Amino acid sequence: MSDDPFDDLDVPDDPLADLDRATQQLTLRTERRRYDKPVVIIEGFEGNTDLEDLASELKSALGTGGTVTDGTIELQGDHKARVKTLLEERGFQIDSA
Repeated sequence: MSDDPFDDLDVPDDPLADLDRATQQLTLRTERRRYDKPVVIIEGFEGNTDLEDLASELKSALGTGGTVTDGTIELQGDHKARVKTLLEERGFQIDSA
């Protein structure tokens, strides 16, 4: 048994990761693409956010396709409200503009 009183605490490997998410100000917008299909675009990522993993999580949750392009995530379909909720649940701040 250790004498360290902090051994039982559940501290993540990178305790500042959540802080990075909370300080980012993401913007969501919807564009119409080919054949008037809607696409939700998520912009404003900074730092070391793993966009591929986040995009994969969002695509699975929404049951839709998408891609990561030039530091943005593009999701097929008009899912702006649902994407906002999912990102806020993950600790991101969304610009309400």
